[in-house]
Amino acid sequence: MKGYSYFGKEYSELDILDGLKQFNGIKYKKVDNIAKVTAEYIKDGYIVGWFQGRSEFGPRALGNRSIIADPRRSDMKDVLNSRVKFREAFRPFAPAVRLDEMDQYFDLNIEAPYMLIVRDVLEEKRNIIPSVTHVDGTGRIQSVSEQSNSKFYQLITEFYSLTGVPVVLNTSFNVKGEPIVESPYDAIRCFTTTDIDVLAIGNYFVEKEGN
Repeated sequence: MKGYSYFGKEYSELDILDGLKQFNGIKYKKVDNIAKVTAEYIKDGYIVGWFQGRSEFGPRALGNRSIIADPRRSDMKDVLNSRVKFREAFRPFAPAVRLDEMDQYFDLNIEAPYMLIVRDVLEEKRNIIPSVTHVDGTGRIQSVSEQSNSKFYQLITEFYSLTGVPVVLNTSFNVKGEPIVESPYDAIRCFTTTDIDVLAIGNYFVEKEGN
């Protein structure tokens, strides 16, 4: 990810385990392919906290401190705003798309790795990814490649394999009034105090007891 904006601190597996052990009411397991497991949950409508690698520098969550969901669900924007983000219902969410397939969904033909460019969602795709399509038919796009973020690219690729859609909903891993989570402790606390369904942190998959 050299040359992109992942300049924050990276946490070790020991840091993650230390964070997990500070919370009751959760269960966790180490998995071989965190991207594949996570993609399956997203496909099934779960809201996922995604915590990987170095934190992003800049105004957007770019796939290392993100909340990820299924862009195909027309109600997902309202679900996220009411259950997780605790913010106004009109607030939109952004599409993260594989750079390879970006021009099949958006009127954009240049790399857009920082989620700062707004362009039209192609008209024939708007009903496929309604939860990341603004009311005016646009989206604030993040292109994702192996070079820009290999693990996030792998997650989108796994979702693409399952659904035929190379796009996920990406929003910052925080709630209204708080900064984006930085440490494993921050991520687990946010997960346990909101209606985020599951947490993928490093190679650990975390659920709430009773789920």
